[in-house]
Amino acid sequence: MGTPTVLDRRALNRALLARQQLLGRAPRSSLEMVQWLVGLQAQEPVAPYIGLWARLVDFDPRELSELIAERRAVRIGAMRGTIHLLSAPDCATLRPLTSPVLRRAFASTEFARQLGGADLDALVAAGTELLATPRSARELGDALAPRWPQADPLSLANAVRMLSPLVQVPPRGLWGRGGQARWITARAWLGRELDPAPSAADMVLRYLGAFGPASVRDIQAWSGLTGMRAVCDELADRLRVFADEAGNELLDVLDGPLPDPDTPAPVRLLAPFDNAILAHHDRARIIAPQHRMALSRDRLMRTFLVDGFVAGTWRMERTGVAVTQFGALSGRELGAVEREAARLMAFLATRS
Repeated sequence: MGTPTVLDRRALNRALLARQQLLGRAPRSSLEMVQWLVGLQAQEPVAPYIGLWARLVDFDPRELSELIAERRAVRIGAMRGTIHLLSAPDCATLRPLTSPVLRRAFASTEFARQLGGADLDALVAAGTELLATPRSARELGDALAPRWPQADPLSLANAVRMLSPLVQVPPRGLWGRGGQARWITARAWLGRELDPAPSAADMVLRYLGAFGPASVRDIQAWSGLTGMRAVCDELADRLRVFADEAGNELLDVLDGPLPDPDTPAPVRLLAPFDNAILAHHDRARIIAPQHRMALSRDRLMRTFLVDGFVAGTWRMERTGVAVTQFGALSGRELGAVEREAARLMAFLATRS
């Protein structure tokens, strides 16, 4: 095997933007894009809509809202233990794969220490039985409390929420509507069992298609899972190998696009917690190390890109979308950011 081709920061940036449909908006359906991206961050209910607005030609938010209402897309804890919007088929495969992530996350919470000695298996069984119909966390905790009176009711509810596959039901997540987070089992909501033997290899290939080239540490940072080296080794004949400028191994699907590093990249405003900026251990391909601290000051990580890299954050104000830049922008660049912000404001105004 020869020496791997080295991909510099700009080459990795343009590869990521191309696969994320951020070099040009794509003429795809909402469902096709949700599946291609292996889900969208959905901790903020409006985030998936902004994420698709940034990536699709003539995106109609009602299309995505209908997918959620029709149970063809669901809001569920998945990668990194965070709420994602997944297609129904992806829910059936990705949620079982990421179960260890949520179990590990729960074990480190204060909730885990306030269960009053409750047996977790019995608790989850009782909770999932109750969640054959939707309930809020408070309603679930109150229903479980008589059986485990020594436990904190909200901790009981959160144990069930994190240790079993639960979907957040509409109207939460619908365009122009809101509502309290209410939960039901994925099995009851989708009318099907989740995959008992999902393929971690398929998950890795899909991740690399949407976010590669990437290292094993990147795959683990995106998913929250460990042990991905063994999965990647099994895929060796289906992957090509590159290296970054530090000599770290990068893996990729055989047909992943690698645009010219000088390909122009348009200004884009990204959704809160967008996976384009969170899906790698080494995020230098999209945000300069010196800007990481500045980004951490925005609780929702609402970023905008200039020349393909994070150049600042945006926020909603009464008068429109305001931006905070991390470094000096040219007049032309700032004008492009302001025009894109105005388009985002017009898009968000259609919610009412």
